[in-house]
Amino acid sequence: MTDDLLARPLALPAGPALPNRFAKSAMSERMGDRDFGPTDALVTLYRRWAAGGAGLLITGNVMIDRAHRAETGNVVLEGGRHADAFAAWARSTEGTPARLWMQINHPGRQTPRFLDPASVAPSAVPLAIGGGTSATPRALTHDEILDVIARFATTASLAQEAGFDGVQIHGAHGYLVSQFLSPRSNLRDDDWGGDDERRRRFLLEVVRAMRAAVGPGYPIGVKLNSADFQRGGFTEEASMAVIEALEGEGIDLIEVSGGTYEKAVMFEETMPQGASSEAREAYFSDYAAKLRERVIVPVMVTGGFRTRAGMEAALADGATDLVGLARPLAFEPDLPQRLLDGATDAATPVKPATGFKTLDGMVQGGWYGAQLKRLGRGDESSPKLSRLRAVWECLTTGPRKPRGPLGRLCLSRRSSSPG
Repeated sequence: MTDDLLARPLALPAGPALPNRFAKSAMSERMGDRDFGPTDALVTLYRRWAAGGAGLLITGNVMIDRAHRAETGNVVLEGGRHADAFAAWARSTEGTPARLWMQINHPGRQTPRFLDPASVAPSAVPLAIGGGTSATPRALTHDEILDVIARFATTASLAQEAGFDGVQIHGAHGYLVSQFLSPRSNLRDDDWGGDDERRRRFLLEVVRAMRAAVGPGYPIGVKLNSADFQRGGFTEEASMAVIEALEGEGIDLIEVSGGTYEKAVMFEETMPQGASSEAREAYFSDYAAKLRERVIVPVMVTGGFRTRAGMEAALADGATDLVGLARPLAFEPDLPQRLLDGATDAATPVKPATGFKTLDGMVQGGWYGAQLKRLGRGDESSPKLSRLRAVWECLTTGPRKPRGPLGRLCLSRRSSSPG
């Protein structure tokens, strides 16, 4: 293992190389304006991250249809609206080597009824969280599925036109693509469901439509669950089979995550059981190491990385090609550069929790959300941000993990807030 592993460029199949092995994974900034366009705060936030040393920045989820959004404050890219604002967002990395990719998403059933009382999904299976805050979805027709696929491709083309360096399909965490992949939420027995091969058809058709829209030299990535950690759900073996199929489609990068909002291991502060061994710092790197035996597509692992030693070990043994960081960059936006410069060996430990499990999901999500808003205003992050302020942030404008009665209150309040 050498000292420059984190600084090495990474060549992607589409051609463009990433300047180093740090990647800022998507977080839900929720900084769209009232017409769902990017705001100046988003540009300021991404300028800060671009200057912070990460070679790849992936935006929070950008929706493909203003009628179907996951949260208040979501940005939507579906036509010619806000072209100048999207171009300004794409230019936020100017003067730095960082590459900016747009994460593209459709929530499917995973949206509160306050935003989408007529949600759609592969099947009419309600979301099993939120105490009724989400409506039972309507099953998409075949023609509607084709329309959604076309919308993904249109948004990718518009992102390319605006100047983004690549796109990522959000296929994890229980959103629409993830819903098609899971036998718990996809009960169809037609061209789009009934077995693993048909359940993954939707994602593959999205990739094909995107590639046709953006051409062969434009990077396309996919964020995918290693598993959804639910009985009868999307399994590790099914996930690896999906990635093998994606490699056959010429995908450029797979980001490995896990869980859904019904089983939200991606937000846990401790390693989810079975997600990784004690020998590795990152949550899903055991899965990624097994995946490496089956595919050669570049892999990004997000979740759990905190130390230089853990990051370098994962790179050295091939468990990952990119170190994905999310919440640490909400508090320390320059952490990658400080690690590259040798100014630090680890992320600053922060645990914005109350000690009460019912409240902790609200506190942690709200605390990090409040830090993003500080950075978007041009301020510094603050370790002194109070827990009460974090709860208020969750109840009004902050992201997210609903948990228990107060978590459901957080979900309903944040979803009815103005964007």
